[in-house]
Amino acid sequence: MSKGSTRKPGTGKSGSGKSGSGKSGSGKAGRKSAASIASQPRGLAVPLRTAIGRSAASQRWLARQLNDPYVAAAKLQGWRSRAAFKLLELDERFKLLRPGMRVIDLGAAPGGWTQVAVKAGAGKVVALDILAMEPVPGAMVLCGDFLDPDAPARIEAALGGKADLVLSDMAPNTTGHAATDHIRIMALAETALEFALEVLAEGGAFVAKVFQGGSEREMLTKLKLSFASVRHAKPPASRKESSELYVVATGFRGRPE
Repeated sequence: MSKGSTRKPGTGKSGSGKSGSGKSGSGKAGRKSAASIASQPRGLAVPLRTAIGRSAASQRWLARQLNDPYVAAAKLQGWRSRAAFKLLELDERFKLLRPGMRVIDLGAAPGGWTQVAVKAGAGKVVALDILAMEPVPGAMVLCGDFLDPDAPARIEAALGGKADLVLSDMAPNTTGHAATDHIRIMALAETALEFALEVLAEGGAFVAKVFQGGSEREMLTKLKLSFASVRHAKPPASRKESSELYVVATGFRGRPE
């Protein structure tokens, strides 16, 4: 499956999103915001100035962005996407990030998760995307496809060893057909898992986006063969109407025989 069409829902863009200055809030400030943003009272809805030339889907997306507290908070704190808060919230719950660790962010553009890893003090962070992405201070940004046969060796060389954490917030462009979209994202998540099994160090962790729909149970079975703990989570920053979940696997034991 080609990764060329992947994007991070919530960013509104695929590829080189507008980066800002790269100076996001501190990890501590980010965590505090992530825990409280969803409960903040919302003001009056911001109306669209014009709908001329925009499709109905485009109008809905733009209206949602204008009235999303996470979008506003991301702009205020300098995160490249609202998705940064999803990782902040997952880290707050599962303690995934720690100083000095080696991190791989698959399908990283526009770079929100990469920023979070850097701000958490990760020793080395490699961000990989098939699309061009603006630099993230403190991270190595590579342009390429993680499905390429030489990708694991290339990234290990960049990290200087095996990874402690592999992150994947990737999702294919949706078709609007729930069953099809579920199959496509699960296929992508499973290829990300296969990559993680090649590059993770013992004791490492893997985080990937999945959709609810039944077949994620097959992936959970595979995960339990290689990790000591496998859990599902829906961080508060995930929109309530979205079927997305994150699988969080920790304590990598190695690829099963």
